[in-house]
Amino acid sequence: MEMGRESRWEKDAMTVEIVFALVTAAVLAAAVFGVALALTLVLGLSGSASKGVLMGGVLAGVAVGIWRLVLVLYRFDVERRKGH
Repeated sequence: MEMGRESRWEKDAMTVEIVFALVTAAVLAAAVFGVALALTLVLGLSGSASKGVLMGGVLAGVAVGIWRLVLVLYRFDVERRKGH
């Protein structure tokens, strides 16, 4: 692949990949938080126990979301550099 200016197709592909990475990261983060929320509801937790589980869910959700975002964009970059 030529290292000069990117074609319109390459820019569009990059935009689609970024949006895909953001959407899947947000969905995965929401799912992880949803599990933590479901745990607090099913187990009937309240007070500081509930806050702790929910905070853990938020932190885990953010971590998993960032991991997904980086993974998708890294894979795209590797494939782009290969010229596929």
